[in-house]
Amino acid sequence: MKDLISYGDFEKLDIRAGKVMEASAPLWSEKLIRYEMDFGDDLGKRVLFSGIRKWYKPEDMIGKTMPVIVNLEPKKMGDEFSQGMTIMADSEDGPKLIFLGDDVVPGTVIR
Repeated sequence: MKDLISYGDFEKLDIRAGKVMEASAPLWSEKLIRYEMDFGDDLGKRVLFSGIRKWYKPEDMIGKTMPVIVNLEPKKMGDEFSQGMTIMADSEDGPKLIFLGDDVVPGTVIR
């Protein structure tokens, strides 16, 4: 278990529902998938990268809505920046994407 954090620390996280609109496997990486997510009118669209190509294909993600931390500092990935971090579950078989219901609107706050 990691160190305990305060409620105030948790409250700093901005977790939103994002819907994958496009996804691809960049030629310059064997591990990453690049995907563009829609976060609704307030946040718009953002590009994210995840090192999950061993377990998922880009087409597995298109149209899916997932929880994303949207207030992390952007991280340089190739010539672009990843603008968030998708929340996943760890398993013995690798990371598991968490898919939200189709009725969850992009941009919805997750708490």
